[in-house]
Amino acid sequence: MKSDVSLEYKFTNSIEQVWNALTDSDTLAKWIMENDFKPVLGHKFQFRTEPNEWWNGIVDCEVLEVEKPHKLSYIWSSAGETTTVTWTLKEVTDGTVQLNLDQTGFSEETKARVGAIEGAKHAWSNMGNQLEKVLA
Repeated sequence: MKSDVSLEYKFTNSIEQVWNALTDSDTLAKWIMENDFKPVLGHKFQFRTEPNEWWNGIVDCEVLEVEKPHKLSYIWSSAGETTTVTWTLKEVTDGTVQLNLDQTGFSEETKARVGAIEGAKHAWSNMGNQLEKVLA
């Protein structure tokens, strides 16, 4: 299945440091949202932030795949939309770590809404910038 959102990040940190930023609840809170995440297959968790007039501030999730330190996948369900978020990490020959984000499963209705997918890309890009600061 083609990803609806696909982004790539590059870090000079070790793969273990990047993996930790994806799987440690306290670190995740610094660049995504407050959460009760655990890198355990089947674990149900939430990302939480302040609600606003358009959204209750909650993302319901469930861990689908954990392949330390190379792959993490979970359901991302919010505002009536359920997608799958997959993080893939790879050590590159130049000593960097390539981190890929793929989000799949947006409904046809969401895809048809002007700017919906671009909005998701923008949000993940902002979170990626925050991740870069956390890893610095």
